[in-house]
Amino acid sequence: MKKIIKQSIKFCLSIAVITFVLAAIFTIISQSILSGVGWIVGMIIVLLIVLIGVASDMMGIAATAASEAPFHSMASEKVYGARNSITIVRNADKFATFCNDVIGDIAGIISGTASALVVIQLAVAIGDGQSSTFQFTISVIFTSLVAAITVGGKALGKAIAIRASTDLILFAGKVTTFLEENLRIRVLPSHKK
Repeated sequence: MKKIIKQSIKFCLSIAVITFVLAAIFTIISQSILSGVGWIVGMIIVLLIVLIGVASDMMGIAATAASEAPFHSMASEKVYGARNSITIVRNADKFATFCNDVIGDIAGIISGTASALVVIQLAVAIGDGQSSTFQFTISVIFTSLVAAITVGGKALGKAIAIRASTDLILFAGKVTTFLEENLRIRVLPSHKK
């Protein structure tokens, strides 16, 4: 029991550090991109950030819903990415934490910040001397739209992830295999039982 607690604490601390670093990097990148574009491009960027969060959440759910058995069959047939898919399913809790909590939550926070920047740009562009009520209305509408797309997208993503978990995890297995073989980036733990 103590070993499990120690491993959990170690994982939690490492994931917190990774989250801090990734959040800083993504915030700097998104704000530097958004500061140089108009509000229409800004809206598109915000929607892309939301879609990244939705897709990441979907992958995390798929990892927890997937079964190992189909991937063993694929691995015996040498299907590309099947071995990494087994590793993902075996480490579903960690994979889901990374996808849902790290990437998904960072995307949610950054999309909120980016939405605020876009609202300011939009209010300046079309408000031009309008009242603060007008700017407040724009802010409420855009923020509500981003929230609705995020929550609706995640709900749809969960439904897809549960029903197509094998296909999604095989895709993740192929991506991680590609990263390991071609870019020498180790994303998953070694293939141990």
